[in-house]
Amino acid sequence: MTEMVYGAVPLRDAEPVIPKWWRTIDKWSLTCVLILFGIGMLLGLAASPPLAEKNGLGAFHYVQRQALFGGIALAVMVLVSMMRPEMVRRMAVLGFLAAFVALMALPVLGTDFGKGAVRWYSLGFASVQPSEFLKPMFVVMAAWMMAASQQVNGPPGMSWSFFLVLVILAFLAMQPDFGQAALVLFGWGVMYFVAGAPVTLLLAMAGGVVLVGSFAYANSEHFARRIDGFLSAEVDPTTQLGFATNAIHEGGFFGVGVGEGQVKWSLPDAHTDFIIAVAAEEYGLVLVLCIIALYSSVVVRSLLRLMRERDPFIRLAGTGLVVMFGAQAMINMGVAVRLLPAKGMTLPFVSYGGSSVVAGGIAVGMLLAFTRTRPQGQIGDILRGRR
Repeated sequence: MTEMVYGAVPLRDAEPVIPKWWRTIDKWSLTCVLILFGIGMLLGLAASPPLAEKNGLGAFHYVQRQALFGGIALAVMVLVSMMRPEMVRRMAVLGFLAAFVALMALPVLGTDFGKGAVRWYSLGFASVQPSEFLKPMFVVMAAWMMAASQQVNGPPGMSWSFFLVLVILAFLAMQPDFGQAALVLFGWGVMYFVAGAPVTLLLAMAGGVVLVGSFAYANSEHFARRIDGFLSAEVDPTTQLGFATNAIHEGGFFGVGVGEGQVKWSLPDAHTDFIIAVAAEEYGLVLVLCIIALYSSVVVRSLLRLMRERDPFIRLAGTGLVVMFGAQAMINMGVAVRLLPAKGMTLPFVSYGGSSVVAGGIAVGMLLAFTRTRPQGQIGDILRGRR
């Protein structure tokens, strides 16, 4: 009777957790993420040995660490995707509080590893970047606030989320980490728009971003240097952008061959921020297009499933997570082909990085939990006048 009324899959009594998870999960998106991680391991075999040799480590040191971090990330992703939305929300609230405290303490306890930006905690055997874990937790927190504001006599959640994002942006700018700040603001802005924010307010916020960007350009040497490098008519061939641009050009359509690329010997971040340059040089445009297709598939399929969701919290949280996932991939690849200024941002599940891949596993696990098929009416039922 439930299926006749709501047009959705009914619950099966006493159904085991794993079969129920497998029946309701978005298998295509899950497969795309697993393929992306596999591609990341393949590219890591090519990109990381030169850096390991330079640091006096074993040839596959970084590959082994990536496999360890990736295994943890995939396990966390599956476990989180099995949770109910309410459990995901509770986890996000606790995780946000922990990550926010860690973000605030960075100026005192953090380190920059010689990169000019205090973004990490050094644990000796590894490093942790709080902003990576803050992003998915904040998205779910903000979605909860916005959804609560839509209820009758609900709290002013829209205003609370706006104040919260401003505080987070201020701490990220202090590091400085303008790339993560832009990503957080973009994800929150999309959720704010989906929640029904007036266009005039969004335009005013865009104007505010321009003013803040102008102020940062005039007062931050770190920010100004990256903008000047992006706007320059000529690309310095000895910079990371120069090496990446040349590698992509040399790769052509089919690449120069597995292991034959040279950019990995010149780029210090070939295994992280510029991993797509290694892919383009050794495997050519074919692999790059495959990577773009995999990211696009996750984004499009998730948005299509979220469009059928009736719960405003799930719609908002899922939308924020998936647009942030897609935007991060777009920014990373955009920087490599000089469509965007240098950001220092990893390619999700492909680049090397413990914090990045584990936090990515949490974020995608949340997304898969929100896009699972549930025994409830969908938004289309309301539009068709069904009850």
